[in-house]
Amino acid sequence: MKKAYLGIDIGSISTKGVIIDEDKNILASIYLWTEGNPIGASKKVIASLGEMLDQDNYKVVAAGTTGSARKLVGAMCNASIVKNEITAHAVGTTTLHPDVRTILEIGGQDSKIICVENGVAVDYAMNTLCAAGTGSFLSSQARRLGVEVEEFGKIALSSQNPTPIAARCTVFAESDLVHKIQMGHKKEDIIAGLCHAVANNYLNNIGKGKKILPPIVFQGGVSKNQGVVKAFADSLGEEIIVDENGHLMGCYGAAILAMGSGVEREFSFDVADMDFTTKEAICPHCANHCEIICVYRNEELIDAWGNRCERGEIKVGS
Repeated sequence: MKKAYLGIDIGSISTKGVIIDEDKNILASIYLWTEGNPIGASKKVIASLGEMLDQDNYKVVAAGTTGSARKLVGAMCNASIVKNEITAHAVGTTTLHPDVRTILEIGGQDSKIICVENGVAVDYAMNTLCAAGTGSFLSSQARRLGVEVEEFGKIALSSQNPTPIAARCTVFAESDLVHKIQMGHKKEDIIAGLCHAVANNYLNNIGKGKKILPPIVFQGGVSKNQGVVKAFADSLGEEIIVDENGHLMGCYGAAILAMGSGVEREFSFDVADMDFTTKEAICPHCANHCEIICVYRNEELIDAWGNRCERGEIKVGS
């Protein structure tokens, strides 16, 4: 039986999962919407990966998780390693692109930039406050324009004169967009302008003060938008590399980290059929009143976190 490693990247908008072999080849992958239910989304991801994997020849011996709900999903999966998004994305990207110097990432709700030297992340920045440079912003404007967001890139490339769109924040951008529509600007020019606005917003905020050096890899869901890719290339004057698996780099990195941890833990795809719940407990032992998150599997406590000292520790099995 060959060894395999599972990685899950769970965010507020999307949940991604991969299974890799010992040579770091992707054996199975899935991308779906979180829909405000990280437990449910993770169970769907695990079930789908289990169906795709040749379980007669491969056995998952370690799992890794990353993303905003990484601790919760890590408890569900009995993960060998739980890592932040910066580390996971850097490991995943440098594995496929060893020479990368800059990683641009734009997801549904947040954005990040990672500066790399000799395969190691040396600087980074994240933005989780303003949606003007994210996938959710493009999706909302696509609905306003009556266009599928998946068509944005192709339409943007047809523009000869992109419309300038103010993109300091979502409110200004939407107000300016409505104004430009009323002025009679062509739809393709407005869409191209929106793509440039996303790139410029990113560079002026996330990328401010960062050394953006080539090779540059662009990833995250927005990297599938050719219009935004071109906007970055125009603004930076550099080639922008988009990997076909760029949207999976977080979970791919988590799987690689699980393999590299050397810690093998029992994993079962039956997790998808188990009942997981969380409960909050307030520690009464001091003025901090720490909020302890308790995770239960089939009503059995399997993990807890949130305490700042040993007095708030809740032991599994107690």
